[in-house]
Amino acid sequence: MSARPTLSITVLSDNHAAYGLEAEHGFALWIEVGGHHILFDTGRGEAMLKNAKALGIDLSVTDSVVLSHGHYDHTGCLPAVLAMAPRAHLYLHPDALRERYSIHETPKRIGMTEPSLATIRALADARCSWLTTACAIADGVILSGPVPRSTAYEDTGGPFFLDEAGTCADPIADDLSLCIETPTGLVVCLGCCHAGVVNTLHFCVALVGMRPLDAVLGGMHLLHASEERLVKTAEALKAYTIPHVVPCHCSGDAASAFLAQRLGPSVQQGYAGLKLTL
Repeated sequence: MSARPTLSITVLSDNHAAYGLEAEHGFALWIEVGGHHILFDTGRGEAMLKNAKALGIDLSVTDSVVLSHGHYDHTGCLPAVLAMAPRAHLYLHPDALRERYSIHETPKRIGMTEPSLATIRALADARCSWLTTACAIADGVILSGPVPRSTAYEDTGGPFFLDEAGTCADPIADDLSLCIETPTGLVVCLGCCHAGVVNTLHFCVALVGMRPLDAVLGGMHLLHASEERLVKTAEALKAYTIPHVVPCHCSGDAASAFLAQRLGPSVQQGYAGLKLTL
């Protein structure tokens, strides 16, 4: 593989934030590689926009917007971003537009907001790509498309349904991740990783045909994971010997601490304002 330019990834939206920035239950990454500017998810609310401004990041130069899946906390600022970045191309799975719910004691609607849905439906076909398989969006930058579920211990990580009555389980088939080739290894960016972080890493490594893994960053949806799942996830990550493991958003503080205990200093808690340069 030929050497590629420096990659930088900045967390713009997360449940944690650096001093002077805003935290929210949302997620977004700003990625710069080879002159290409990628916004991976768009956060929940205005925190993403405010943090970008505070960090001196100009969202109007966005080339690609990727939605990891269609939940409200990853798609909230989509209308604002596409309005300020008129040349940005949107990538998402068709299921991202589905009505969906999380049901604990009572149903909670967790799909995209109506403004985000309306923005997508109004987009010209030339500005939108509907992904059902892997797709390269720039040199050395590949979207996974749907990730096969092969492990026995990983699931979608919660009581997710496609109907308010809770009769139709939501497999969150639109869940996808982003793979970036670097001179030192593969970098994988996760949204919520509902397909499971181990499933995702196995698939991305096979898809790109590249090892080692240099970094994995994003939501791992381990907040309510069983002890068995945590142990086996830590074992799988350890086997990859990844120098940078950055749990964010829905990973859960306890799970992040567990991974740090098992994997050591390679694990760093993610937060809005964190910048990773590779």
